[in-house]
Amino acid sequence: MLRFGTAGLRGPLQDGPDGMNVDTVSRTTAGLVDWLRGRCLGGGAVVVGRDARHGSAEFAIATAEIFAAAGFPVTLLPRPLPTPVVAYAVRELGAVAGVQITASHNPATDNGYKVYLDGGSQLIAPADTEIERCIEAVTEPIPRTPVTPAADDLVRRYIDRVAHLPELIGGPGERSDVRIVLTPLHGVGGDTAVAALTAAGFKHVHVVGAQFAPDADFPTVAFPNPEEPGATDLLLATATRIGADLAIALDPDADRCAIGIPDDGGWRMLRGDETGVLLGDYVLRTAPPDSLVATTIVSSRLLSKLAAARGARYAETLTGFKWLARAGDGLVYAYEEAIGHCADPAAVRDKDGISAAVLAADLVARLKAADRTLADELDDYAVEFGLHATDQVSLRLPDPAAAAELVNRLRAAPPGEIAGEPVEYTDLLQVRGRMRTDALIFEGTSSRIVVRPSGTEPKLKCYLEVVEPVTDRDALAAARTSGERRLAELRAYCGRLAK
Repeated sequence: MLRFGTAGLRGPLQDGPDGMNVDTVSRTTAGLVDWLRGRCLGGGAVVVGRDARHGSAEFAIATAEIFAAAGFPVTLLPRPLPTPVVAYAVRELGAVAGVQITASHNPATDNGYKVYLDGGSQLIAPADTEIERCIEAVTEPIPRTPVTPAADDLVRRYIDRVAHLPELIGGPGERSDVRIVLTPLHGVGGDTAVAALTAAGFKHVHVVGAQFAPDADFPTVAFPNPEEPGATDLLLATATRIGADLAIALDPDADRCAIGIPDDGGWRMLRGDETGVLLGDYVLRTAPPDSLVATTIVSSRLLSKLAAARGARYAETLTGFKWLARAGDGLVYAYEEAIGHCADPAAVRDKDGISAAVLAADLVARLKAADRTLADELDDYAVEFGLHATDQVSLRLPDPAAAAELVNRLRAAPPGEIAGEPVEYTDLLQVRGRMRTDALIFEGTSSRIVVRPSGTEPKLKCYLEVVEPVTDRDALAAARTSGERRLAELRAYCGRLAK
């Protein structure tokens, strides 16, 4: 049967226990009901939401009706909505659980079942395996009771919270002349994002019309992920045409946000690490003393240096917001390199593309008023902390077992040097506690590679970083050239792993 992975259950739309179908969803919900009852949480409030993928409406109704028949008061969100709205609603309502039917940025042939517990945080061990055992013990029939969808009140409250987020961290900047272009990549974030940006005072929000309406087939992109080559081509073409200040791409369930900026006469998409340090620094400017920021083992080390320089605490977790949201007390911001940002942990304890978009737009507005850009900010970080150049190599394989086998092969014969630089080797399967995972780290004095099998797709993922010293702004060009050359060497090494 499908198992809980990095972000809940995900699988192809097909019959059988290894596919996403009404029977799988029904048994999963019945198992979750039994698990909640076993912890004296029976009868607590539950939130159920969905995206616009094939099967999502049917799966969400089944989930809501099974909870209702088991005596749980159910808030069934009124229409396809971003995943962060469910995370917000669980926390806002004090619900004992939330379920979002979504496969995020997976292919159109997939769907999924994402579970929130613990005040709106993602499911973690040992609850995941405990719930799986409850699912295995489910017997037929599974009762269902009709549920009336909720009104729009929760959605309006979420939009109001996101729109006022810049005020919570220091007051809004001037927005009237900032031009924004946005694409939801055929997902469910378009209307909510435009409403939040408009409520935040941005009057010039343009959209990519060909990708704005939800479409479960994702017709204009090969893979509905802003990080995939070609996925943001229409976005950047529109940004060029209208003379935008900022381009925003959400993934289909709008929990991830990618940022595009004008740079050297053209446009480019920022890497998740670049957006992460920009938003992290912005939040820290007005955060309480000794606040905590966090990222993951596969992200850039730059946030750790910035946190130290700004008098903040820094934490590092395994990949996934189920860990980042639990990074520690005083958390004010967390990000992962895969364009996930948690900019308001008090309200949404998960990645939230809508709030990240509003925060990025506000930062652009403030910088524009000072005749500066996001590119200028990134240059300043390079001068202050050294140029941190990052990249990712993703090797698509026939199945997840092939990715695990490649990691085991590398584990059995780890290299002593990579691209001419001696490296130290850390096997995270050998550590104890929450940092134990199937991943390898190879670290030199100025470079780093983390290798792990994907938790959601049949891929081997390699996360690369090199650090180049920068003495002043005049040295930036040479540092970038050297950094790209060294990244190319690391990419070539990782590409050979599958041969």
